Amino acid sequence: MIERAIEIATLMLGSHRSRSYCLKMICADFLAGANLDNGDPNTLLFSMMRFFRFLPEEQKQTFIKQLTQQAA
Repeated sequence: MIERAIEIATLMLGSHRSRSYCLKMICADFLAGANLDNGDPNTLLFSMMRFFRFLPEEQKQTFIKQLTQQAA
């Protein structure tokens, strides 16, 4: 299923795009629509928490710092 989604994204974005770029666009599209159509807001939160785990430690700290500043 993932391979098919990447193939479709490649067709839509152009064959000159890398597979990783296409996968990023698929993820961005999912996150953008995660809370649409009466979606469960926990879906977006769950996705964000899972993606956060994949960030390098330095980017995690930057992300937390920016969230803290915006929340204040």
